[in-house]
Amino acid sequence: MKPALMIIDMQKAYYGGLTVPHMDAAAEYINYVIPTFEAKGLPIIWVYNVDEEDGAVPGKEAFEFIDSLKPAEGHIKIHKTYSNSFNKTEADAVLKEYGVDTIVMAGFCAEFCVLSTYRGARDLDYFPVLLKNGIASRKDENREFVENISETLTAGVLINLLDHVTQ
Repeated sequence: MKPALMIIDMQKAYYGGLTVPHMDAAAEYINYVIPTFEAKGLPIIWVYNVDEEDGAVPGKEAFEFIDSLKPAEGHIKIHKTYSNSFNKTEADAVLKEYGVDTIVMAGFCAEFCVLSTYRGARDLDYFPVLLKNGIASRKDENREFVENISETLTAGVLINLLDHVTQ
């Protein structure tokens, strides 16, 4: 198993109103697993949605990830314009370059970009798995639905598994 962590669209453009508590909760789980991926030298991919209507445009504050999530130097950044993070991006090539076969996904919005990317990963023969409680939506029932129809892994189990991954 060669995993990567993919964090999708946790950007300031989508952080407001009903999304705030959901994105904050997901960020806690994401931040909990990042150090283990880093310690193992495993790829961490930050996917940025580019959407002029939402104000999510490079160079604008709304484009950046929420304050509690910060990409580190050496992390991979990908810009997308479709729901599926693999559609017309370098995501597949980057993952293949690292020899990744398993993608742990987290981010916003569960029922749109996260689920589209999950399905896209399956179409490309990756094994996608959602970080349980590491995805966010405007509504808890949407997050729960996506987790219920997808493979999921708790943060604790993930960290235990990663402790046994060798490079």
